[in-house]
Amino acid sequence: MKPMQRHAAAGSFYHLAGVPLAGCACNGLACFAASAGNLGHWAKACQQSPPVYCLGKCYAAPSDADHDISPHIAVHSRRSVLLDNVRTGGVRGLAEYQQCGGGVARLAALSMPPHDVVRLIDNAQLRGRGGAGFPAGRKWEAMAVQHAHRKYLVINADEGDPGAFSDRLLLEGDPFRLMEAATIAAHATGATHGYIYVRKEYPDAARVLANALLEARAAGWLGVQFDLECVIGEGSYLCGEETSLLNALEGRRPEARMRPPQVTEHGLFGLPTLVQNVETLCTVPWIVTHGADAFASLGFSQSRGTKLLSLNSLFRRPGLYEVEFGIPLERVVDELGGGLRRGQLKGVMVGGPLAGIVPPALLGTRLGYEEMQAIGCAVGHGGVIAFADDTPLAAIVEEVFRFGARESCGKCTPCHLGTPRLEAMFAPVTQDVPRRGSDDAAQCEALLEALAATSLCGHGRGLAEFARALQTHYGEEWSACFR
Repeated sequence: MKPMQRHAAAGSFYHLAGVPLAGCACNGLACFAASAGNLGHWAKACQQSPPVYCLGKCYAAPSDADHDISPHIAVHSRRSVLLDNVRTGGVRGLAEYQQCGGGVARLAALSMPPHDVVRLIDNAQLRGRGGAGFPAGRKWEAMAVQHAHRKYLVINADEGDPGAFSDRLLLEGDPFRLMEAATIAAHATGATHGYIYVRKEYPDAARVLANALLEARAAGWLGVQFDLECVIGEGSYLCGEETSLLNALEGRRPEARMRPPQVTEHGLFGLPTLVQNVETLCTVPWIVTHGADAFASLGFSQSRGTKLLSLNSLFRRPGLYEVEFGIPLERVVDELGGGLRRGQLKGVMVGGPLAGIVPPALLGTRLGYEEMQAIGCAVGHGGVIAFADDTPLAAIVEEVFRFGARESCGKCTPCHLGTPRLEAMFAPVTQDVPRRGSDDAAQCEALLEALAATSLCGHGRGLAEFARALQTHYGEEWSACFR
């Protein structure tokens, strides 16, 4: 377990470098959505410098670093792929993990030729659980065919989307599932060394992982053909983008890289690298044990298996839920979440601040990558933030662009300079002061077009897609912001 080693020029990038978390209040979007429940707490979060988001306690929002409650955890799927250990209180020792059936998949996979393991993941139709939903099998194959003296596995545990806490609970409650998955992925792709990049805002997860790594190494799971170490981030949403994450691990400023080449060819330190997030990897032991067909039989359409959904505190039953792809969003809101604690539903943001907001009229949409994309929204990390009708659209937009401006890496001019300007455009609306009307509307359109067309990574493009979805689904309220 170690902090990042970085070049001096990269030091100014991280807003939590050397900053203790004790006493900090969360400034994330889930806490913003629930701020009416504790305005004083939210005011503290807004006034503190630097801001902290997200602490992964969205089920208890508005939250802080010093207090927590046990979240509700439930499975609403024909079979549980991910939460068997977490929902019973967690399994944090290797012996207990093996008593619960852990380790069987590792032994089975290590007895198989690597290409058979890759084919198994491909046949299961597993897709990435944190971003664009890229097929995992194709990524593993692209890595496996590379010839190099050293290959890397990088586990993205920087669950940066405000509103999501699934990775945090997997790390804290079932760390050896991740260790087992990592050894399987390394065997299949030829990786010899790995890094787990954990966000600083998850100190309990870091402590659990540190102990698990020691046990796994002592038991021979790690340290022979493949070894794994944990690196603690220092505050950057952009490190969730895989090329930015690799730059961070190299000690450089975590800006997005141009592609091609893909990271499976030219990744960490210029060598082939497989990057996967925690939830994606944690499905692998189940697939190896139960088979590709069993996994693919869950879900629907082009989205197979199960997905973890993090419901924020505006729901009556907030917490972590495992569901099958294909569940209608209205069931997530009404049956799983139990509806809202206060007010009427304005909409739900699924997949983080770079995704659109689903209006009540479209809650019949089924959870799936293509299905969500068709309405201008996303699955993403599965953070489900409900907004009540007492939160104006302009306030949501201002908050999202404020977050986007703070987290821009500064490499792309429209993102670096345009996003703060977009934030400033919506501030007068929330403060009810005169605006420039059509002039601001035209400038807003120009900035959104520039973000969409010229941003190097998904940060700027995602902010533009967020705004376009709101224009589509909340057109009248959006237009009213410029009158």
